[in-house]
Amino acid sequence: MSAPELTARELRAVAERFRILAVPARLRILQQLRGEPLHGTALITATGLRQANLSKHLSVLHRHGLVARVRLGRFVRYAIADPAVMALCDVVCGQLAARRRRNTGRGSAGARSAPRQAALTRTRRTGRPAD
Repeated sequence: MSAPELTARELRAVAERFRILAVPARLRILQQLRGEPLHGTALITATGLRQANLSKHLSVLHRHGLVARVRLGRFVRYAIADPAVMALCDVVCGQLAARRRRNTGRGSAGARSAPRQAALTRTRRTGRPAD
């Protein structure tokens, strides 16, 4: 069964969602909120982000419907608003873990030499083989 074809507007919305998730600090915040809702001070401690930076990222995540916030007196508690985002993270993280296991399983025989790795990197970056 294939997914329905998306309109140009829907594709832009999907691309925007991925853009929001493409920031490691935001993923770190979501990872910390996965277990339970937390207030800002706990998130600062858990993520290592500075207050202003955390606030900026929480604002973006909230504006895009990924994080909910509830005011409790002077404090605000943050929680995952859209559980589907964590399912997406699980898929991607699972793929990365499987790739790491496959690469680790090759041992030193599958490892590339530093000059070979540098040549491959140049080729990917420029589109031309290294000299």
